[in-house]
Amino acid sequence: MISMLFGCRLSQLWVALVGLCGIGFSWAQENHESAQIADKPNIIVLFADDLGYGDLGSFGHPYNRTPHIDTLAAQGQRWTDFYAAAPVCSPSRGALLTGRLPIRTGLYGENIAVYFPNDPGGFPDRELTLAELLRDQGYRTGIFGKWHLGDAKPAWPTRHGFDEWLGLPYSNDMDWVDELSIDEIIALSAQGKQAEVAASLGGRAAKYAAPENGYWNVPLMHSRWVDGDYVDQQIERPAEQASLTQRYTAAAIEFIKAGQEEPFFVYLPYAMPHTPLFRSPAFIDRSLGGRYGDVIEEIDWSVGEIVATLEAYGLAKNTLVIFTSDNGPWLTMKTEGGSAGLLAQGKGTTFEGGMRVPTVFWWPGRIRSAVVSELGSMLDIFPTVAALAGAPGDSGVDGFDLSSTLLQSKASPRQEMPFYRSGELMAYRLGPWKAHFVTQGAYSQPPARTEHSVALLHHLHKDPAERYDVAAEFPEVLAAIEAAVARHKASIPRARPEFDRRLTR
Repeated sequence: MISMLFGCRLSQLWVALVGLCGIGFSWAQENHESAQIADKPNIIVLFADDLGYGDLGSFGHPYNRTPHIDTLAAQGQRWTDFYAAAPVCSPSRGALLTGRLPIRTGLYGENIAVYFPNDPGGFPDRELTLAELLRDQGYRTGIFGKWHLGDAKPAWPTRHGFDEWLGLPYSNDMDWVDELSIDEIIALSAQGKQAEVAASLGGRAAKYAAPENGYWNVPLMHSRWVDGDYVDQQIERPAEQASLTQRYTAAAIEFIKAGQEEPFFVYLPYAMPHTPLFRSPAFIDRSLGGRYGDVIEEIDWSVGEIVATLEAYGLAKNTLVIFTSDNGPWLTMKTEGGSAGLLAQGKGTTFEGGMRVPTVFWWPGRIRSAVVSELGSMLDIFPTVAALAGAPGDSGVDGFDLSSTLLQSKASPRQEMPFYRSGELMAYRLGPWKAHFVTQGAYSQPPARTEHSVALLHHLHKDPAERYDVAAEFPEVLAAIEAAVARHKASIPRARPEFDRRLTR
């Protein structure tokens, strides 16, 4: 039964110094690096926004040129079955930083899917972030990119463990100019004026298709924790979006170079390929894939710059780099929304294309080259990093420490994965099997919501596209999943949905 269920650029000066010092210097350097490795590795999380499972060369895309990410995938571990904790942005990011499911932290909404501008709440003080955990362990902590866990100052990342933040407080298509605000949309909907709302939202497509900075009033913020106080600054508003990937990369590199005597945690959540799509002049019409391909290739350039810095400063062998995405591709954006490859559906759904994300772990000299088809989730990043840093990881109760899989090629401790959408458990994976209890498209796309009296069952190793329901053939597997769901639900105290607070203010 068990087997059936689980199936089973160094600088010239640096080069000159190495040449002068000879073997003795190399030996000392290697031993110093070994001591660092045994102590606290640097951590870099490179986090794309709405990147699809099929958008990278190493994950099957025929035209997007992503040589830097593909090199990390070839030299490190490429995980084929790695999941976001939610199919949309804010809950996914909260789960990454806490190691806890959104249903447990309250970082979700039953009616509002993500945080919007001028939100009355934000990231809750009661939750411990990975940045707080690592700062307590002597790490410098920096975030360079999109936050999207509350735009009020008490919710800013510098209030939750980060020493420095340069970035947008929310998605790059929020805070529309001369369009309905989220509160106006809510008010009109409550009055039954759905046609008025639909007409307004429908007119935004042309602006996505030919984006200009002036269509959105999103601010670029800089915040630092200095000598026991916060130094906050609005850099520009609206943000010059075409320069964001370049500026985030430059800021992250300066942070890495600024204090190498201490371990560092760099979180680089790119603004894109979430639409609207902007790229710097050097990347316009560079790819075969149009604007979307240009954006992907600029992100790949960024990854290459980060890695080149690590190598130039002798930091690569003591740095774990993780590249992943917050959720699947925004398919309603069509050719500017990315691809889930062979997976079903995309962003907003609990189908594989909504939550299975391209993921790479790279740590030269520590992580052996491999394609890993074990189960993993961004929930697992918190406890894994905590273990590597020698820190207590009790907060990440919904994650598993993957370090033995990364470093020793052992089986992943994760064997189950819940699929939540807006606080509702809609699907569940046990080993290679996945059951859908509720299926529904997203953003007014099919399929229509269906609550299945008998869950749909798919063997993902044989059917990763979720095309063939085999529930009638394997009732004992479905029963095992239902028992696992019951255990899971009993273990989760349901927190109040924080994203819905604006509905009652």
